[in-house]
Amino acid sequence: MAFQPANDHPEAALVSNEPFSEDERAAVYRAIHTRRDVRDEFLPDELSEAAVMRLLDAAHHAPSVGFMQPWNFLLIRDTALRGAVHAAFERAAAAEEALLPPERRAQYRSLKLQGILKAPLNVCITCDRARQGPTGLGRTQQPEADLLSTACAVQNFWLAARAEGIGVGWVSILREQDLRDILGIPPEIAIVAYLCVGRVAQAYARPELEVRQWAKRLPLEELIFSDQWGKRVKNSMV
Repeated sequence: MAFQPANDHPEAALVSNEPFSEDERAAVYRAIHTRRDVRDEFLPDELSEAAVMRLLDAAHHAPSVGFMQPWNFLLIRDTALRGAVHAAFERAAAAEEALLPPERRAQYRSLKLQGILKAPLNVCITCDRARQGPTGLGRTQQPEADLLSTACAVQNFWLAARAEGIGVGWVSILREQDLRDILGIPPEIAIVAYLCVGRVAQAYARPELEVRQWAKRLPLEELIFSDQWGKRVKNSMV
């Protein structure tokens, strides 16, 4: 049977798209501008189930191509499992350090790049690429749009966490196969993000890697083109 919408008149489901109030807008932009990748500032306090569910609900309301909602959320609290992930991180970090120029290796070692053991909760966010069939609406020409959709869920989770006063750190220095083996993730499921999650008493006013002079924020005006690639905007107005 073909899919039948719940309402023959979709317009009946429309709601007003009025802008937020000034205070509401300020809160949204504050969450965006003060979100940080937390590494070593986690407190040992356990997160309430209600708080965790609010974050997951925010992630679940991310946009997704073809409304396929390809994500799953694997919550990891077990000490032994987190210890195994931490050991995998240490191996991957050593391999990454070896690829750096010698003059940067000491600085790399000084960075606290993860909170796998310190944060009370780890979350692995995955993408089921077959959830709506082999192609799915909107993926025939851009098949990786499902992965991008899952990245939107990660961002929703992160911004909601900032509003809750909860820190999040994204651990990217992990070999995918190590995570699959430790967490039992089947090969057809894509791993998108491994997050450390917990309360923090304070966070960096600017990104830690900027504070520690690993990198700096690029000027926005240098990243904007007009109509064609490489064509710069002539003035400060976009």
